Amino acid sequence: MEGYEQLAATLALVLGVGWASGINLYAAVAVLGFAGATGNLELPAELATLQNPLVIGIACLMYVVEFVADKTPGVDSAWDSVHTFIRIPAGAMLAAGAVGDVTPALEIGAGLLGGSMAMGSHFTKASTRLLINTSPEPFSNWGASIGEDLMVFGGLWAMLNHPWIFLGLMLVFIVLVIWLLPKLWRVMRAVFRRIGTWLGFVKKQSDGTASNQGELMLDVPLVINTDKPTAHVGVSSPLKGR
Repeated sequence: MEGYEQLAATLALVLGVGWASGINLYAAVAVLGFAGATGNLELPAELATLQNPLVIGIACLMYVVEFVADKTPGVDSAWDSVHTFIRIPAGAMLAAGAVGDVTPALEIGAGLLGGSMAMGSHFTKASTRLLINTSPEPFSNWGASIGEDLMVFGGLWAMLNHPWIFLGLMLVFIVLVIWLLPKLWRVMRAVFRRIGTWLGFVKKQSDGTASNQGELMLDVPLVINTDKPTAHVGVSSPLKGR
């Protein structure tokens, strides 16, 4: 039974660090480092660096910066765009280190699993924020950002104290992402097309649908004048007198 508990704790750590990194990487690093430094969590040797006070301090500083940027309309989406190249690789590396000293195959598998979780949570957050930014008021951004922070801290607490419950929540999250993310992308495409229509990049057709101007040009038939001029008999015509 103890072996199952250890397996659940390790799997929860792999999924948890990936999932949390996709939403708020700096909060995840700070919580893991603080938990390891205080003895509440025995981090694997590969993650022992997170317990360093310098790492914890930098993670806390960057969390404060993200706390402000994440609540500013427009800035939050730009921040998410830049962190596409930070959160997903970091989530994969943290997940790979979470399994400890194992075979390279297991370490790579854990990295892929954690990176996939980070990618799912990051793109869900970024897509939701883009839709929220279509509203001019800032209160929805504040509410979404605070809710995400509470979700990360609550999820990491459940990961450390109740791994089985956390694994069940992660299963629900995976199913929700598979169902929700395609719908978010379709809504985002419609929003971008409407913005393109306002800016003149997309032209409305007569039936009310939007179409790119380049696509409209392809619909215009190309007319080529194939009629050759005919010679007329006149004063200067070479046919005169024949």
